[in-house]
Amino acid sequence: MLPTLAGGTLFFPGLFVLCSWALRRWRPEWTRTDRVMISTRLVSSVQAVLATGSGIVIIRSCNDVVTGRHWLAQEYVWFLIPYMIYDSYAMYLCDWYRARDQDRAHSLTLRSFLSRNRLMITHHAVILFVLVPVAQRLRGDLGDFFVGCIFTAELSTPFVSLGRVLIQLKQQHTLLYKVNGVLTLATFLCCRILLFPFMYWSYGHQQGLSLLQVPFRIPFFCNVANAFLIAPQIYWFSLLCRKALRLFDTPQAKKDG
Repeated sequence: MLPTLAGGTLFFPGLFVLCSWALRRWRPEWTRTDRVMISTRLVSSVQAVLATGSGIVIIRSCNDVVTGRHWLAQEYVWFLIPYMIYDSYAMYLCDWYRARDQDRAHSLTLRSFLSRNRLMITHHAVILFVLVPVAQRLRGDLGDFFVGCIFTAELSTPFVSLGRVLIQLKQQHTLLYKVNGVLTLATFLCCRILLFPFMYWSYGHQQGLSLLQVPFRIPFFCNVANAFLIAPQIYWFSLLCRKALRLFDTPQAKKDG
């Protein structure tokens, strides 16, 4: 546990510093804000790839969805804890640089930061103070398969991050941005929303139950937990869909006008 925590504590901030240094040498014309924003997105993408890879390994290794075991199901959670703390600070740093560029850095207080980012901060807090204890202690030796499934939800993050980087570089009218938008929607839908029916189906398939029978055969708190997990994902997906509609409707609107 302690070596993994220490590794994550060094890895994520260290990767951020390395990315910032590399971007300063590779793109000296970029502003400090650009480098900070893009470095933050690169670190998020690396974490997402590691989490997704860990999840796939866990899923493939568990022959039994309830009792199957793999060491990554616990070790990667310890590695994830420093990332969540780092990412909270990185979000504040990005906000501070944006505020500085707009000559309002003096107005960026902790309260205003928490107000603007309440959903993401709540998301991180729930992971740290609820999901981590559940994954590491309360579930006992059961459910590594489902922990692996949750890890794969990060597959959409690199595409979300690339979209933010393209916006930062004012490339949102390019073909790459539109293709990435489609991939973002597809991966988000599959890995953050359809993931939950897949977990129910996997349990039902092993137990000889239909998908509709599973919610009535598992503990009630499992259904409640899944409802809390999927709710923000549906909200974020709706925001992505609205953004995609605006993106693809704009050329047609201009043509009609």
